Amino acid sequence: MLRSTLAQNGSPVYSVAWGPDSEKVLYPLGKQLIIKPLQPSSKVLQWKAHDGIILSVDWNSVNDLILSAGEDCIYKIWDRNGRNLYNSASHEYPITSVSWAPDGELFAVGSFHTLRLCDKTGWSYALEKPNTGSIFSIAWSVDGTQIAGACGNGHVIFAHIVEQHWEWKNFEVTLTKRRAMQVRNVINDAVDLLEFRERVIKASLNYGHLVVCTSLQCYVFSTKNWNTPLIFNLKEGTVSLILQCERHFLLVDGGSFWLYSYEGRLISSPKVPGIRTDILNEQSVSLSNDTIAIKDKADEKSIYLFDALSGKALGDGKPLTHEKEILEIALDQGGPSNERKIAFFDKNQDLYICPVRNFGREQKSIQIGASVHALAWNDTFNMLCGLQEYRVLIWYYPNVVYVDKDLLPKTILEKEGSEFSKSPQIVSFVGNRVTIRRSDGSLIHTNVSPYPAILHGYISSSKWDDAVRLCSSVKEQTMWSCLAAMAIGSKELTTAQAAYAAIGNLDKVQYINSIKDLPSKESRLANIQLLSGSVQEAVLLQAGLIYQAIQLNIDSYNWDRALELAVKHKTHVDTVLAYRQKYLDNFNKKETNKRFLQYAEGVKVDWEKINAKIEMELLKERERASAGSTGATMRNSISTNP
Repeated sequence: MLRSTLAQNGSPVYSVAWGPDSEKVLYPLGKQLIIKPLQPSSKVLQWKAHDGIILSVDWNSVNDLILSAGEDCIYKIWDRNGRNLYNSASHEYPITSVSWAPDGELFAVGSFHTLRLCDKTGWSYALEKPNTGSIFSIAWSVDGTQIAGACGNGHVIFAHIVEQHWEWKNFEVTLTKRRAMQVRNVINDAVDLLEFRERVIKASLNYGHLVVCTSLQCYVFSTKNWNTPLIFNLKEGTVSLILQCERHFLLVDGGSFWLYSYEGRLISSPKVPGIRTDILNEQSVSLSNDTIAIKDKADEKSIYLFDALSGKALGDGKPLTHEKEILEIALDQGGPSNERKIAFFDKNQDLYICPVRNFGREQKSIQIGASVHALAWNDTFNMLCGLQEYRVLIWYYPNVVYVDKDLLPKTILEKEGSEFSKSPQIVSFVGNRVTIRRSDGSLIHTNVSPYPAILHGYISSSKWDDAVRLCSSVKEQTMWSCLAAMAIGSKELTTAQAAYAAIGNLDKVQYINSIKDLPSKESRLANIQLLSGSVQEAVLLQAGLIYQAIQLNIDSYNWDRALELAVKHKTHVDTVLAYRQKYLDNFNKKETNKRFLQYAEGVKVDWEKINAKIEMELLKERERASAGSTGATMRNSISTNP
């Protein structure tokens, strides 16, 4: 039974492909490519793609990229909006077939006596010249390790993917055969041969471990010992993705997520309702020691966050949402779990950072970059690398936006990258080295200064004196700026003062000096938060420091909130009105706020009384702080001298 006719044309349609969401169909018409939605009222997208008749198309559900090829002897890559991402060199004969691998990392190209294997960015891994005539159709196996081609001479050709390559520090691993790998240590030229019972489907090398998945088993090798791997049977299906972090690794198969330790112990299996695991890749799933982040392909504005050890959703179970479609996500790898951050960029290529364990508070994303098309966290410390057009950016301390936004530009390293060509990709950011793959497939290594990593190490060990000495010897504004932000984040005011002085921020040096003179820790904490642009009055209100909470809002020019607190607690209404009038007088303005006008009628401002009340409030705070410290000393004395 004919269900519906999608399109009627005056020319032949030589190929057709479903869209990733199964709501659209891609087909060529002469030299044009057409994306036809199934909904009759939806807009059809059409563009000229080739100079000859298009013979073959394919649309991958994982990377959402389109392949096309035809009689002009060229294959091309497009995004879903028809933007051209790659054009191949001209071949000798028309290209009769193209086909994506299931995971979207590779694709195959067929022509007359020609079979080519290519990377998802377009450059070619390998070229074979079988005596088959034209290869009219190509199909991949479900695990993406082999292909079959329908040939013009009536034969079917079979091919297997070999010579895959993985690198980590001084180790190189190569898939020499379907069931064998070679490991080479480039320092001493030692070579080990690894053999498996079934063919290798997926592998990953990172954090001192090689994880290899065959169709039935998972092998975990340590780089310290290649002879005795840990082996366990896989639960089900074919593994489509392996992600590693320092303590464990994540396997994604046909329908589930499995988190294992490097000893082979199953830690957790987070459940995401209604998600298709077969269309996930490294850009949509991220792993750290304590958190798993998964971008929902059905709703690309949402990121699901899970606790790695329990597999349960973080917070209230609701996903982290963004106003635009998210293209790539990445969790940072260093630091404690309560400071874990996720970085992502959206379809506008704006880069954001957001805390993932913000319990009891709304998660707040802050933009830290623009025009970013690739990102990667450092494998050890929380430094972030991003690529712009012909530029490499290193955020030495991205958390600075939650401490002092003014320091953000001073903590970024910018390197010119014209040698990377168009649309490069970050392969890894290990230690002080960033590895970048150019659009032609070649690898380029660029080094960053080792000092920021050393500084991160000192701060994580609370060696503040060593950190100051390091910055003094290096004498770089970037290092001092990072140290200032790190010190404020850790409430180390003396170190922060020295760092701000080194970069010439004298106003903040004076402000920190005034914070140090505050008698109570609640006031100091609230004013430190104010330095970072956040008003945290709740700490003061819980401690009963009403005046200090009011003054905090006055200092941040949050007049309505200051008056609201004063009226609610029936104290210091005249103080708020006095400071408000002084503020307006400085700018030669008149009061227009109705609430302030209302209370000004019944309250007389007397600065002598106001100053006396303020002195009394500060005296009470000092006495309270003194009593608190005495009580703490007594408790310590009692506990140590029972």
